[in-house]
Amino acid sequence: QVQLVESGGGLVQAGGSLGLSCAASGSTFAFTSYNIGWFRQAPGKEREFVAAISPVGGNVYYGESAKGRFTISRDNAKNTVNLQMNRLTPEDTAVYYCAARPGSLYTSRPQMYDYWGQGTQVTVSS
Repeated sequence: QVQLVESGGGLVQAGGSLGLSCAASGSTFAFTSYNIGWFRQAPGKEREFVAAISPVGGNVYYGESAKGRFTISRDNAKNTVNLQMNRLTPEDTAVYYCAARPGSLYTSRPQMYDYWGQGTQVTVSS
């Protein structure tokens, strides 16, 4: 079994910053063999790709809404992936999920990810 647990969500004013963390665990889960992605979903909208990072962290990918404002990183010694979000706007309000996909190939398609966390709410006030 693989467990992903997000933390760090909350309420922030527009223009502010917030850091999310995704902690991975599992008795047979080889963290360094997985791409980790962040997605978000606002009410009434489809799940949207935010960012992803390759298994050893050498490659990072961002969705259009995240480019230039968000930074994804991972600490393989701690089995965690972080998402630093800066210059937040009300349009960033959503539930943010982390997800894991085995292998080194990148994808922004949520259906290609095998494991998901429960999500953490981010609310940006204007």
